[in-house]
Amino acid sequence: MNKPVELIIFDWDGTLFNSVGQIVASLQFAAQQFQQPLTDAAAKSIIGLGLPEVAQRLFPEVPELHQAILQCYSEHYVEHSKTDAWFEGVADMLDELSGLGLKLAVATGKSRKGLDRVLAQTKSQDLFVATRAASETKSKPDPLMLQEILSSTDVQVGQAIMVGDTSYDLEMAQNIAMPRVGVSYGVHSVEVLQRYQPLTIADDVPSLHDFLVQQYRLRQAS
Repeated sequence: MNKPVELIIFDWDGTLFNSVGQIVASLQFAAQQFQQPLTDAAAKSIIGLGLPEVAQRLFPEVPELHQAILQCYSEHYVEHSKTDAWFEGVADMLDELSGLGLKLAVATGKSRKGLDRVLAQTKSQDLFVATRAASETKSKPDPLMLQEILSSTDVQVGQAIMVGDTSYDLEMAQNIAMPRVGVSYGVHSVEVLQRYQPLTIADDVPSLHDFLVQQYRLRQAS
């Protein structure tokens, strides 16, 4: 028998927040300032990782520039992302899930400073019972941030669902046998997400909303 769902853990960028385009643009800007080649596809592919891991993957030949590139990226992103917002329908989805009594959490590749900024930007600090950022734990796909969220919320792994748009999100959940849901409107393709055996892959926020509510009701009834 399936255990009731108690906790939904969301990735942030590309899952809840429509920020992928600006992340790519800011990475491109930073790379250009230091004469480092970077394609849009490469920049997009690392969204979800912690910033040190981003620098290591994108600029492996110039480790001495990593700190400066990341600082340039962060400054550009903060300056140009002030109008970024949740995907349409996210606010309604989170409101209904919270109203059902579900605990909501965030597991993100952002830094704590960056996460706190966008939580304030969306006025959503009180929606989430737990949040973990890559700067305060291990980067995805290591499952440590999920384990820390489970510990802080006193929820068993089988009673949680991880939702994300990248292989890093789904692999992280798979590593501890946590049920997982992919979304195809973010970074990675359906083909990539399918490798991690998600419960489903939602093509848009309304589909994600409906599936999560359905999972809650089905498991409550079983």
